[in-house]
Amino acid sequence: MRDALVAVGRAVRLILLIALALLFLIPFYLLVRNGLSSEADITSPGWTFFPTELHWSNVTELFEDPNVPMAHALLNSSLIAVLTTLGTVLLASLAGYGLARIPYRYADAVFYWILGTLMVPAAVTFVPSFVLVSSLGWISTLRGLVVPTLFSAVAAFIFRQYFLGFPRELEDAARVDGLGYWRTYWQVVVPNARPVFAAVGTIVFIGAWNAFLWPLVIGQDREAWTVQVALSTFTTAQSVNLHELFVAAAVSIVPLLVVFLVLQRYIVAGVERTGIDD
Repeated sequence: MRDALVAVGRAVRLILLIALALLFLIPFYLLVRNGLSSEADITSPGWTFFPTELHWSNVTELFEDPNVPMAHALLNSSLIAVLTTLGTVLLASLAGYGLARIPYRYADAVFYWILGTLMVPAAVTFVPSFVLVSSLGWISTLRGLVVPTLFSAVAAFIFRQYFLGFPRELEDAARVDGLGYWRTYWQVVVPNARPVFAAVGTIVFIGAWNAFLWPLVIGQDREAWTVQVALSTFTTAQSVNLHELFVAAAVSIVPLLVVFLVLQRYIVAGVERTGIDD
């Protein structure tokens, strides 16, 4: 009897997981389905699971559209996301390691000040940040799009929590070998903290790729458009280019899926080791 109940429980869980997976995949299905449809199929009152004809030319049309430099926008987003991820992970990990390991009288006060920045709404700092970037002449430049977004209090917090639980024995062995804090960080801590680096890097990459408001304001020239800004141009007050909008949305999530699928096991391991629940 007990074996039968266990089998039923497993079957119910499997069915629920399949149902949740299908619900999760519905937005991706809609992107692909509408992206390969004609405008008539998308706006038709009669819904069909597949369009009457697959329009693969929509993909070519997207990248040949003279009004939206989609290929260049993808390149910009990739460059910005990679630089932002590398810079944020480097700065946040150094801050987290310093707060967790380097003796300093005001370390706790500094840490609380960093956490305090999370209480400040982004809208409050948006205008001063724009004025500063504008005064530096960084409008429509890579520096203006990347530098103001490099520091992340959340990332610093995650790294600090992780380094608090990092084995001190490894660092003590490095001290015996004559390594200082800097070389200990690079040669001992970083190689043994790959999961948390991958987890934070993935989160930062996704956030940088999906950023819209800051790139919209700073990237005023077409050459500085990111993917999200390019997507917004398909919807105007005069018209909505539906099939290109869906194709562009589908193309824009491919890099995120690749990054997530490659690093997903590190994300889980990194979150487990941060000690956030302690």
